[in-house]
Amino acid sequence: MSLGDQGQMDNSSVEFTTYITPNYEEELVTICVKTNSNKFGASVVPVFFYMVFMLSILGNGLILFLLLKFENIKTVTNFFILNLVLSDLLFTLPLPFWGYYHSDQWIFGTTSCKMLASMFFIGFYSSMLFLTMMTVDRYMAVVHAIYAARTRNLFYVYVVSGTVWAISLFSSIPKFVLYGTRNDPRYGELCEETGLTIDKLNSWKLAGYYQQVVMFFVVPLIIILYCYTLIIIKVQYTKMNNKDKAIKLIFLIVVAFFLCWTPYNIIIFIKAKQLSDGTTDDDCSDTIDYSFFICRNVAYFHCCINPFFYTFVGTKFRRHLSHVVGKWILCGSRYRPSSLSSRTSEYSPQTVYE
Repeated sequence: MSLGDQGQMDNSSVEFTTYITPNYEEELVTICVKTNSNKFGASVVPVFFYMVFMLSILGNGLILFLLLKFENIKTVTNFFILNLVLSDLLFTLPLPFWGYYHSDQWIFGTTSCKMLASMFFIGFYSSMLFLTMMTVDRYMAVVHAIYAARTRNLFYVYVVSGTVWAISLFSSIPKFVLYGTRNDPRYGELCEETGLTIDKLNSWKLAGYYQQVVMFFVVPLIIILYCYTLIIIKVQYTKMNNKDKAIKLIFLIVVAFFLCWTPYNIIIFIKAKQLSDGTTDDDCSDTIDYSFFICRNVAYFHCCINPFFYTFVGTKFRRHLSHVVGKWILCGSRYRPSSLSSRTSEYSPQTVYE
């Protein structure tokens, strides 16, 4: 994935440049500018980025507020939720800058280019990994409840969370090193991978594409499908309350993850295949570019629905939210969370989906 694929405007969709070959024969070379897709990106992408930013700040910010005010952070589930919220916020904070970049050019300087790109990818990678780890944690709590009761403690969650952040930070180092600004006579100031020869840059881009597709999509998807399949099987044979609700929630989580991220990663894989084969859009087709803009927007929207699936569907957070809203409306009563909602065991299958 490259944030340097920005949508810029131009006066023509195809520009023709004439070069003189060594035998003095004129050769016509076609350079694709793809104005239509660029205009589409410049007009649609900024609006969507601003919208995702506002929804993410609202949803994840509210979850963060409820966690800190009403919940005990020093529990396995809540600590994972806290880290997921921080990941989503880290992922979306640079979006207004990228939104402006899509509509004009980069005006924020080289240091901001490196820092915001690194922040974006750290949040992106960690969000995907925390979603996976939360799935594994739920799998352990339901399928291996006795073992989980002995091992799910603060040391366990600190080690897992630290590992996730370390992997995310390490994976984003190439972005910090390679990203920089350069002036382009057509598009103005750009923030993208730069400073190396075209062959080396393409090699780094190719490695980044495959890293994203394999490490941050295929592997998490396999783990999520495996864990939730066994959770459903286990739930079917237990006397769990609201069994149908739990299964529906699992189904929605998996479907949302699949629908949001699969199209985008397919496009990334196609771009990687083209780069690997040395092929380009010789027919100047805008199809891949349109698909890239649309699928990327859908994928980024997933950070806005994470709070809904992992918190608001649960009774505890809805209870906290209703009391907060009621307090704002009535400007009166103080809310004290019940001992049942704040001390419920996290190790039994019955409470995993609260």
